[in-house]
Amino acid sequence: MTMHQTIEPEPAGVALGAPRSFLSFTARILGDGHATGGLHAVELNLPSGEASPWHVHHEEDEWFYVSEGEIEAIVGDTRVRLGAGDFAFGPRDIPHGFRVTSKTPARLLLITVGGRFSDFIAENSEPAVEGVTPEPREPDLAKLAASAQRFGQEILGPLPE
Repeated sequence: MTMHQTIEPEPAGVALGAPRSFLSFTARILGDGHATGGLHAVELNLPSGEASPWHVHHEEDEWFYVSEGEIEAIVGDTRVRLGAGDFAFGPRDIPHGFRVTSKTPARLLLITVGGRFSDFIAENSEPAVEGVTPEPREPDLAKLAASAQRFGQEILGPLPE
């Protein structure tokens, strides 16, 4: 019996696990779906008060796991507070997003199945310095929306209050 080891290729030339500046937070692409049957894993480190855009995935489902801090996840009309160790699900075709509600930074693991979520993150990020939080900045929503569309997603605007 022969055993084969699968080594995951890196998305768009991005080193897996390396810190990336994505929007105003740090992202690490941990799994890119190419060698995992479509499973994408991205860790986000977000400062207090930071929020994702209000968005929808058409080709993948998304799970949120909070390892540090606290967030409010909004999925459709449902709002839920999640703390360290909590987990939530955002099904495809349902608008969703999240914001950090703790006074301390939050660390999330986003997992998607299907689609090309990690490629979207790679395309919209740049290398970051380990341990340095990117400067806060308003995202270029038009550019982000055009990229999202190529990856089966829609940016609907800022997260609802």
